[in-house]
Amino acid sequence: MARRVLDSPHLANAVTAIMAAMATPLVWLDALEGAGRTPGRWALAAWRVVHLGAMLLVLMLSPSSYQRNNRTALAQQIYLDTVPLLPGFTLLCAVISLVLTRILVTTAASYGLSQYALEMVIRVLVLELIPLTAALFVALRCTIPHGANLARMRRRGELDALRQQGIDPVGRELLPRVVAGVFSTITLAALTCVITMVLAYLAVFGFTWAGMGGYTHMFGQVFNPAVTLVFVLKTVFFSVVVALMPVASALNDPEGHATRLSAEMQGLVRVFAMLLVIELVSLVGNYY
Repeated sequence: MARRVLDSPHLANAVTAIMAAMATPLVWLDALEGAGRTPGRWALAAWRVVHLGAMLLVLMLSPSSYQRNNRTALAQQIYLDTVPLLPGFTLLCAVISLVLTRILVTTAASYGLSQYALEMVIRVLVLELIPLTAALFVALRCTIPHGANLARMRRRGELDALRQQGIDPVGRELLPRVVAGVFSTITLAALTCVITMVLAYLAVFGFTWAGMGGYTHMFGQVFNPAVTLVFVLKTVFFSVVVALMPVASALNDPEGHATRLSAEMQGLVRVFAMLLVIELVSLVGNYY
C-alpha cells in the first residue's frame, strides 16, 4: 500500500509543485540581483565612453597625433568614410526631400495654409530628419562596422601586437575612425541640408528669383539664434555619438561575448538610444 502511494502520479506532481515553489524565490532573487547590477553596468559603460572620448579629444588636439604615418591613416579613413557615401546619400535625400516637399505643399494648400508650407518643410526636413538620417546612415555604413573590426582586432591580439612594436593603437587605429565618423556625419548633414533647401525653393517657386525675398525672410524666422544653436549642437552631438559609441562598445565588450554580430548589435542599440535622447532634448529646446 505504501509503495503504491509512493509510486502514484499524484505524489510526483506534488513533489514537482513543491520544488517549483521552492525555486521561485531563487528565480526572483536572481532577477532582482541582475536588475540591481544593470544601473551599475550602465554607469560603468557611460564612464568608459566619457573617458575614451576625453582621451581621443586630447589626442585630436595634440600635434604628436598628426605625424606622417598617423596623418596618412587619418586622411585615408576620412576619404573612405565620406566620399563613397556622398553620391548615394545625396541622391536618396534629394528624392525624399522632393517627395515630402510636394506632399507638405499640397496638403497645406488644400487647407488654405500655403504660406506655412515652406516653413513646415524647413522645420521637418532640415531641422529634424536630415541630421538624424545622416547620423544613422554613417553609423550603419561606417562606424558600427569599424567597431566590429576593432573588436575582432582586439580578440586576435593585433592591438597588443601594435603596442609591442612601439605603435600606439589608439592613435593609429582608433583616432582615425572616430575623426572620420565625426567628419562624415557633419559633412553629409550640412551638404544635404543645403541641397534640400534649394530643392524646396525650386519645388515651390520654380526657376525664378521672384520668391527669394520671402524665402530668405521665412528662413531667417525659422533659424533664429536659439534654433540655430540647438541645430548646430545637435548635429555635433550626433556625430560624436555615432563615431564614439561603436568604438567604445568594441573595446569594452567582454571577451566571451565579443563576436562580430554582438559588437554590431550592441553598437547599434547604444547609438540609437543616444540619438533618440539627443533628438528629444533638441525638440524640447526648439518647441518648449
